[in-house]
Amino acid sequence: MILKIYLFRHGQSYYNRMHFFTGWKDSKLTPKGILDAKKVAQKLKKTSIDVAYRSHLTRSKDTLKEVLKFHKECKTVITDDRIIERCYGKLQGRSHKAFVEKEGKEDYLTLLHWHKIDHLHGKEKKEFIKEMGEAELKIVRRSYDVPPPGGESVKDVEKRVKLFIKDLLKKMKKEKVNVAISAHGNSMRPFRRHFEKLSKEQMMELENPWDDYFVYSVNV
Repeated sequence: MILKIYLFRHGQSYYNRMHFFTGWKDSKLTPKGILDAKKVAQKLKKTSIDVAYRSHLTRSKDTLKEVLKFHKECKTVITDDRIIERCYGKLQGRSHKAFVEKEGKEDYLTLLHWHKIDHLHGKEKKEFIKEMGEAELKIVRRSYDVPPPGGESVKDVEKRVKLFIKDLLKKMKKEKVNVAISAHGNSMRPFRRHFEKLSKEQMMELENPWDDYFVYSVNV
């Protein structure tokens, strides 16, 4: 017997649209995000879903709500925060742009203090600060094991997602159910790594869409 897991990301949130670190902040879906959710719902319309999972965040709940409008057969909806977004700690609620500027300035002043660079001026200084800040942003967003201040690394997220997958597969095999999961961008990374047999590097390069889904088969 082959069972299915339907994995999808919530639709675009307001913090997504504004390029803010969202994490565990409860940012709602934008009008586009609602449309994203409706697109996923249409794509999953002809599937069978017995059990559905979501996090406690509104964007995950509201996306799943659109999907389940076509699935009256789904009688069980479970809230499990092991699939919640990565916690960005002190960065949550801050814009990427503000982060780039602050970190870039700090790096510039540090290098200046240690005489690693000379004083820069005008456009040259501005571009240098932006380049340094964007490098820091890439570390925060794309590093596997470096957590933001007070937050989680992707490695931390992977630990909890692995525990979720272990319990999920047990439930599917015992109860013979097809499952839908309304997840988040960063919690999807380790999930996809597990089922698609990806390396850490491949996982960290993943971009998860707001308006599509991934399907995995489980033999029982």
